[in-house]
Amino acid sequence: MSFLEDDLGRDTALTAARHLVVFLRRPGSQSQFSAQLQAQTATRKPIRHVQQWITEHPAENLTVEDLALKANLSPRQFTRAFTAEVGMTPGRYVDQVRIEAARRRLEDSADGIEEAARACGFGTPEAMRRAFIKTLGVSPAEYRRRFTTKENHADRHPALRPLRTP
Repeated sequence: MSFLEDDLGRDTALTAARHLVVFLRRPGSQSQFSAQLQAQTATRKPIRHVQQWITEHPAENLTVEDLALKANLSPRQFTRAFTAEVGMTPGRYVDQVRIEAARRRLEDSADGIEEAARACGFGTPEAMRRAFIKTLGVSPAEYRRRFTTKENHADRHPALRPLRTP
C-alpha cells in the first residue's frame, strides 16, 4: 500500500487498504496499529469528514465541542452519531489517532520526544509518555528504541552513518 500512498496519496491508499483489509504501512516486526483501519468509516459525510480532519490535524484542539461544530451538529448529537458510526467515542478515536501519529513520528523522524508530543497533540512529553504506557505498555523512548532499525536510525542521524574510507 505504500506505493499507492506515494503515487496517489494517503487517502487513496487508506481507502484501498480498508477495502482489501490490508495494512497501510507496516514496518518489519511491528504489530499493526491503525485507528483508521480499526475504526469503522462513517457513512454520514459530516462524521467522515471529521474523522479525516482529526487524522490530518492531531495537534489541533479536538474537543467534542469543536469537532461537533465541524460536523454542524450539537455536541450531544455529534457524540451519539460518531459513536454509533465509528464504533468508539470521539475522545477514544482522537487518542488512538494521536498515538498512531506519535508512533509514526518516532519511527520516521529524528524529532525528540518533546517535539513529537507537541506535534501530535499531547502538549507535554509526560502526557505522551502516560498515553504510550497506558496503550502500548512502553514509554515513547523505549518504543523508538525497539522499533527503529540501525539503518533507519543512521539515515535520520547523519552523525551515526559509518565513515567511508578511501
